[in-house]
Amino acid sequence: MFAPVYLDHNATTPVDPAVREAMLPYLSGQYGNASSRHEYGRAARRAIDEARSKVAAAVGAHASEVVFTSGGSEANNLLIKGAAACLKPGLVAVSAIEHPCVIRPAEQLRKRGWTLHKLEVDRDGRVDAGNFQALIAEQPPRIVSVMLANNETGVLQDIETLAALARTAGACFHSDAVQAVGKLPVDFRRLNAAGVHALTLSAHKIGGPKGAAALILDKRLDVEPLIAGGGHERGLRSGTENVAAIVGFGVACELAAARLAATAPHLLALRGRVECGLLGQGATLFGQAAERLPNTVYFAFPELDGETLVGQLDRAGYAAASGAACSSASPEPSHVLQAMGVAPGLARGAVRVSLGGANTVAEVDGFLATLQGTVRRLQGLTAMAV
Repeated sequence: MFAPVYLDHNATTPVDPAVREAMLPYLSGQYGNASSRHEYGRAARRAIDEARSKVAAAVGAHASEVVFTSGGSEANNLLIKGAAACLKPGLVAVSAIEHPCVIRPAEQLRKRGWTLHKLEVDRDGRVDAGNFQALIAEQPPRIVSVMLANNETGVLQDIETLAALARTAGACFHSDAVQAVGKLPVDFRRLNAAGVHALTLSAHKIGGPKGAAALILDKRLDVEPLIAGGGHERGLRSGTENVAAIVGFGVACELAAARLAATAPHLLALRGRVECGLLGQGATLFGQAAERLPNTVYFAFPELDGETLVGQLDRAGYAAASGAACSSASPEPSHVLQAMGVAPGLARGAVRVSLGGANTVAEVDGFLATLQGTVRRLQGLTAMAV
């Protein structure tokens, strides 16, 4: 069966064989409920405890700081809505390039009397620390959320500096680190010392299963649960645990941490090869001047529609993306590129390539050759239409 070359790892990653093998027993013979007091239940509890320790170790946290959720979206909602429920209404500040699962719950806080401020970014997608400091002086925020790495551009934020500024206002600071883990070192203890109270992680971005994620949470921060019930996850997320997915998450974190030293340079070399080829073909690269994830390239060709280009590449055997997978149904240009000041016409042409550890030089070269032919053909059709 024909399998396209996969270049969309920021959307999701293939489940690692070792992760799959670790999960299988909990989908068959070891089916106990972790809250049960017999051996079946105790075995499930031990498996969850072991996974919790592995997730914590991958980001320099303590196991007691790991709160398992069903996904990154739930973890982000838990922090934003849960922290807000324990505070008097005030200002919530999020960057203008956040994933919708941060922006939308922040917008929903308006119904509870909160004010929302979207932090502007520069043309390379970086939050301006000076503007943030001015905001703090004018109206100190109570909750701040700035992602560590953007899912579309791969641009990294100076989280430690921003968190240190937020700490002067006594704000709760959260960072969505879903895209960063497995691609660059993430140390919650260091970030926490700077003023970060919570991080969001997700299994399916690092070779784990969909349906498992975590909020790494400073235990000194009060958070009201979104889901009330039997008191699971220290009372912060009730519901019978998805043991198999949590086990897979733990193994994926363990593997990601062990492979990071080899994976990051490999991805960076491939990214450089992609970018060199794209620039040679006349593409515009977004966020090029900023520090970025080693695996992510976001680009566009003037006058070409991104969805059309992605569709043509898919037919030719290369799976890329025209933006964020969670919002790909929207006909509007990427809100990330709009925040960066990219012209709407160029933004509609955006295509993202996000590489994985298994991608090869040969695959990258094949993609570039196919892209060049596809772009020339589409540009020819555009010229004829004019």
